[in-house]
Amino acid sequence: MGIIVGLDVGGSTTKIVGMDGDKVIGNKIVKADDPVTSAFGALGKLMDSYALQISDIEKLKITGVGASFPNGNLLGIPTVRIQEFFATGQGGLFLSGLEHAIVVSMGTGTAFVEATKKEVRHIIGSGVGGGTLVGLSNCALNMRDFDLIADMSKDGDLKHVDLTIGDISHAAIPGLTMDTTASNFGKMQDDATKADIAIGLFNVVFQSVGTMAVLAARNAGLKDVVFTGQATKAPMVAGIYKAFSELYNLNFVVPQMSEFATAIGACIASED
Repeated sequence: MGIIVGLDVGGSTTKIVGMDGDKVIGNKIVKADDPVTSAFGALGKLMDSYALQISDIEKLKITGVGASFPNGNLLGIPTVRIQEFFATGQGGLFLSGLEHAIVVSMGTGTAFVEATKKEVRHIIGSGVGGGTLVGLSNCALNMRDFDLIADMSKDGDLKHVDLTIGDISHAAIPGLTMDTTASNFGKMQDDATKADIAIGLFNVVFQSVGTMAVLAARNAGLKDVVFTGQATKAPMVAGIYKAFSELYNLNFVVPQMSEFATAIGACIASED
């Protein structure tokens, strides 16, 4: 049996993985001006980086919002399309090792699905995601590069921008810690630095998504929530969601290779 390649084709960014059975043998992220160029570029880059020949690839499985643009087979390789929500759910379960969970896909916006190995149910979507962060950062900091914003945020202090329970109450509130956010940007200080604003922007986006994930999990009666998508690679994500796990008694998981979850899900998904 040959290698299965999964492509998660976005509007201009494609995540691609190659799998031999249940083992990921390679992965790449490629940006281009359109989904067709992005898809072909990702395939070529994967093959070049891992010394693959067309004959090594048994099948291509494409998913994502741009999956319909590359028509027919790519490079003569048998190519099938996989429904995106199903791929996201399967990829999240595969990476987390869970059998049943809420899987959150954080891209430009955010999708929430309930996933088992056989079925994926779309719960709700949100316009809040990585695109929100980049857009707000462009307004507040005149910056649009996600990685640069994340790097800047490492020197930021949320105490200069966010209002906490401890800021408004000296008495403990049942179920809440004193450092729980009461209002994002509700304590914006005149001397807040760009780094403070940057970490505040990450916090408001990831906390908003985290709150929706809590509601989705409770709606489905589940404890496990898996976060996937390119936005999850920001370094502060693990800390923010660790606090959510403890506050709401849920298991928030950000697995390794989380940005490739949907591409991996496409690889392993049934074609039925």
